[in-house]
Amino acid sequence: MKPNIVMVDVGKWPIFSLLSPQEIASVRKACVFGTSANEALYINHNDEVFVFGLNCSNCLGTGDNQSTIVPKKLEALCGKKINSLSYGSGPHVILSTEDGEVYAWGHNGYSQLGNGTTNQGITPIQVCTNLLIKKVIEVACGSHHSMALSADGDVYAWGYNNCGQVGSGSTANQPTPRKVSNCLQNKMVVGIACGQTSSMAVIDNGEVYGWGYNGNGQLGLGNNGNQLTPCRVASLHGVCVLQIACGYAHTLALTDEGLLYSWGANTYGQLGTGNKSNQLSPTQIMMEKERVVEIAACHSSHTSAAKTQGGQVYMWGQCRGQSVILPHLTHFACTDDVFACFSTPSVMWRLLSVEHEDSLTVAESLKKEFDSPETSDLKFHIDGKYIHVHKAVLKIRCEHFRTMFQSYWNEDMKEVIEIDQFSYPVYRAFLEYLYTDSVDLPPEDAIGLLDLATSYCENRLKKLCQHIIKRGITVENAFSLLSAAVRYDAEDLEEFCFKFCVNHLTEVTQTTAFWQMDGPLLKEFIAKASKCGAFKN
Repeated sequence: MKPNIVMVDVGKWPIFSLLSPQEIASVRKACVFGTSANEALYINHNDEVFVFGLNCSNCLGTGDNQSTIVPKKLEALCGKKINSLSYGSGPHVILSTEDGEVYAWGHNGYSQLGNGTTNQGITPIQVCTNLLIKKVIEVACGSHHSMALSADGDVYAWGYNNCGQVGSGSTANQPTPRKVSNCLQNKMVVGIACGQTSSMAVIDNGEVYGWGYNGNGQLGLGNNGNQLTPCRVASLHGVCVLQIACGYAHTLALTDEGLLYSWGANTYGQLGTGNKSNQLSPTQIMMEKERVVEIAACHSSHTSAAKTQGGQVYMWGQCRGQSVILPHLTHFACTDDVFACFSTPSVMWRLLSVEHEDSLTVAESLKKEFDSPETSDLKFHIDGKYIHVHKAVLKIRCEHFRTMFQSYWNEDMKEVIEIDQFSYPVYRAFLEYLYTDSVDLPPEDAIGLLDLATSYCENRLKKLCQHIIKRGITVENAFSLLSAAVRYDAEDLEEFCFKFCVNHLTEVTQTTAFWQMDGPLLKEFIAKASKCGAFKN
């Protein structure tokens, strides 16, 4: 997995909540792995390497089998400048450094560590055989096999080979790195990827080759037969592939024209074809006519993601237990966040590089300064708590504040504003919206924010609140949300809540909220629902 420089918050991965804010701020590169996303490695600004988590099969590399919630330093890797890292579900870990060295540790029952033995690796050990004379620029892992790509375009593979995933022409396990030749002989490989028990490679001329297990069509060859040596994906003839990504048993490919293809297993809709049928050959996936610039998948999950030239991020496949069968537009800025929030487990699909703060965008800088006592020049006091803001931002973003400040603000006034008509969570969400242009609230609190948006004539915020409420409506809260929609004159939301209540009439009429409705509103609902025929039975 090649690293990517992107502004991303590693705190979105649950395991990083174990770290202090100071430790998180020091992270420069990171990778979350493990069967339950319960292990992590990170590199700080001093190029020191730390690990923490469960330590299954010694995959933390600390020399013992102890789990730890406190980060431990891996002295053997400090200062090595890691540039690519991958993990198998055995589990084992493989990484390469900027100097082209390869290190491995963890489970080794099938020689996936490449050291010629099947002894478990308790600390990072350099993989030497056949690789010492090579500068490795990328590594990839399947469940129990490993691959390395050298700067001169050669591919080496080793480990478990029951389906031919090592590409040696047999099904005998490969104890040390072996050059994958046959159809790849004299070809310049520029990218590699592994499924659980399959391997893929991209050539500099855009051709794609696959080998190993093919029971779900993940090699894209038009059949289900396993391949013991690399075989070209013939149906991609005429297109130039730049990048490939492998999920558990499916494959994605991105062309130089920004087109996206997928094939293989599709039980969770991970191919994005609109159905759950496996595809034995590459199928083009439509992405709203937008040019795709990045694709993402990892062999630990059945989730797919893509980013377009316009910066929009889509996801499909397994999403927290649900199946998303078509590319779904997210609110994320990078594909990495898809795996943090939607994938099961919440692992990283690549070694992630975190951008330094000195290169924040305007939007990111504004977001960072919200509620910052160091730079603020105004405070709101609500429910005994303070929220620190900047008058200039409020004046630029909100007509309510612009008018307020022009009307009576002067420099001699106390720079604290008391708020008593709205709750702290609601008002904080409103002020944060002015800095970030987004809202993150449960639907019940969104009702209060809808009230505020109506009072302050913030029409876009009003629509955002309605969207949150629609997305979060349940049998238990449907009538309270309907009441709020009527109270705040949100006609579209009122109609939505009304239809929901009618469609779930039996359940919602048994809730406490139904019988606590205002008398006039209850009468109006019953009359309107009766007119629709809802009470016939």
